[in-house]
Amino acid sequence: MTHDHDLVLRPTPAQTEAALNPPPGRRGGDLVVETLAALGATTVFGLPGQHALGMFDALRRSDLRYIGLRVENNAGFAADAFGRITGEAAPLLLSTGPGALTSLAALQEAAAASAPVLAISSQVPTAGLGGGRHGYLHELPDQAASFRGVVKSVHTVRTQSQIPSAIEAAWTSALSAPHGPVWVEIPQDVLLAETAVPVVTGGDAFPEELPPRPELTAVAADLLSKAARPAIIAGGGVVRADASGKLRQLAERLQAPVVTTPGGKGAFPWKHPLSLQSWIEDRHTTDFLEDADVLLVVGSGLGELSSNYHTFKPRGRVVQIEADLGKLESNHPALGIHADARLALQALLETVPAREDATAADRVREVLAKVADRIAAQELTLEQDVLASVRKALPADSPSFWDMTILAYWAWSAFDAKGPNHMHSAQGAGGLGYAFPAALGAAAADPTRPVLAVSGDGGALYSIAELATARQYDLDVTWLIVDDGGYGILREYMSDAFGQATATELARPDYVALAESFGVPGVRTTPENLEQDLAKALRAPGPSVVLLPAVLRMFAPTHLG
Repeated sequence: MTHDHDLVLRPTPAQTEAALNPPPGRRGGDLVVETLAALGATTVFGLPGQHALGMFDALRRSDLRYIGLRVENNAGFAADAFGRITGEAAPLLLSTGPGALTSLAALQEAAAASAPVLAISSQVPTAGLGGGRHGYLHELPDQAASFRGVVKSVHTVRTQSQIPSAIEAAWTSALSAPHGPVWVEIPQDVLLAETAVPVVTGGDAFPEELPPRPELTAVAADLLSKAARPAIIAGGGVVRADASGKLRQLAERLQAPVVTTPGGKGAFPWKHPLSLQSWIEDRHTTDFLEDADVLLVVGSGLGELSSNYHTFKPRGRVVQIEADLGKLESNHPALGIHADARLALQALLETVPAREDATAADRVREVLAKVADRIAAQELTLEQDVLASVRKALPADSPSFWDMTILAYWAWSAFDAKGPNHMHSAQGAGGLGYAFPAALGAAAADPTRPVLAVSGDGGALYSIAELATARQYDLDVTWLIVDDGGYGILREYMSDAFGQATATELARPDYVALAESFGVPGVRTTPENLEQDLAKALRAPGPSVVLLPAVLRMFAPTHLG
């Protein structure tokens, strides 16, 4: 029999030595960076501020690498991408009040996309907490309240001895399925005061596993084994759980066609005979999925985009595997299995027998042919050529990050990601300005591959300051800006709905000259030269900007039939 006291971790001689003989001059901020390093963090993102200086001063006594961005929201996007690429919790260091609040939109995207971001914010001094009337700079009546509706968990610190455990708890929360952003806040005086707390040398934070309930996978396996027309929708949960290999095994065993959501890009091979690709915003695909007698939904809540704008009405049985409990059956009745996608797919692989279906690949080809014919009838050659040029220029193993822009809307459906965890966009929460700072975070995570960012001119203006960050840290990101003179997708929406657009036209800078003023090479290209110019920029080390003046159009809203 094992007792709890048998599991106590005994300090090593080195840990004991460090605890008994701490270096001089340590403050509360040192406990923050020591805990992060002990948990395995290597890189932190952020922006200093008055109340947070204790943390930032401690960085110079640490081996942690710091990437400082120019706007807190962009620092959040960079941490989001670092978390997506590495699967590790990405520390984000922020100041109080305005600095903290400016990160909210990025944390909303991280929450929607299940990206593990560990945000650590300062607070006003302890004496000023709780009232909001003490007159401290940046003071809020209840700062944490602004984040509770956005992040997975909030962890408040009021004494130095609480710092290691609070950060470790937050780290575990961020990396437990479903991944997501978490929030820690520490008062200024706690960060600045000298500390007698021993050096943090141990950090064992084990994310909780989320296995499926066996009675549910038994029923799911029975349904799938008896299905005549099974089909699979693969969402972002498959990518985050590193479960694409198991998805492919199950699809091939069942001979079940697979469509990936925008968040699930790359979860299933694009050119596989069973691949319906990502044409989920298409009535032909929607009809096919509605006709399935058993539909397996893995790692998707079947939200707005993944359900063709809530027009999807399945007629068969739905089996939904989802790590976010609140998303189970939130849009469609289903056999809901609350589990990590990898563990649930493994359970199904252990019990589902092979199924023969000589028609599955033919039915997939028929749907893709209908989609191609529908797009071809809309005279959208420019848009398809531009997207094809981007795909040809981008190395197969390079990640790409897409802002909320017309070319990204095309990419959700028509872009071959070439592998899981390669294509990312802001489609979770839908905010502007994601692509470039996120790409910077990805380049910091893996400097061995060039990274592509794609923005419209409207979204680019949200993150133009980060050209300074790209240059300062020499990050290998090529930024493609498609300049159509305004908010192009909103222009289309308003013109379609109201007959004309309002507030969508923008004055904008010369992006090439602006990039060069930051010391970042820039080139103006054309649709005909895009592939060559983009490939050249991606091959060159360091940051670069490629500007494409072009007015692109969306394909017709397929959910209308």
